Amino acid sequence: MDNKPLLEAEKISKSYDYNLFKDIDLSLWSNQSVAIMGRSGSGKSTLLHTLSTLLKPDSGSVKLFNKDIYKQSSKETELIRRNNIGIIFQSHYLFKGMSARENIEAATLLANTSIDSNLLKMLEIEHVINKKVGDLSGGQQQRVSIARVLSKRPKIIFADEPTGNLDRDTANMVMDVLNEYIKQNSAALFLVTHDIEIAKKTQRMYRLENAKLKIM
Repeated sequence: MDNKPLLEAEKISKSYDYNLFKDIDLSLWSNQSVAIMGRSGSGKSTLLHTLSTLLKPDSGSVKLFNKDIYKQSSKETELIRRNNIGIIFQSHYLFKGMSARENIEAATLLANTSIDSNLLKMLEIEHVINKKVGDLSGGQQQRVSIARVLSKRPKIIFADEPTGNLDRDTANMVMDVLNEYIKQNSAALFLVTHDIEIAKKTQRMYRLENAKLKIM
């Protein structure tokens, strides 16, 4: 591992009507994958959003690549989002009027990268890459959205239930692709999931419970 983590959160807290999480410390290093589990409403997705530049914590600090992201300018934060992190949402947010290839190309143009044909094969979407997104199944659309994120070559992948709508075999295949990606690119994975079998495919599992993060 490198001398410094890719992500370092210190004493972060967030609450709305009640504490979602309080005084959480978490580090994420190159070549590391972690999974966060917990009941619905426990704050798992909110934690992911807080760590990935989308939601400022009530207190504490979040450093990405040794920079306190909530003390950066909006321009600096946008560069981090564009070049260094990739976020896989529960909803895939694809452009429905475009083909799968065009959706992926939109991301590669912004990040100045190119489409990896091997990635398309690993995700088993190479045969539908020229179809309109609206003509794809839900599972195919989800895999296109994952390919779009990975094609940016992010150093940290934040994945919010990326396998939630997939069958077991496809879910396992997606996790294999994500794990292979972080291995080949010295990247890291922060995964939110309800699925214990998927969580077990990461190196470390946590449960978010009673506003605290506990190692499983």
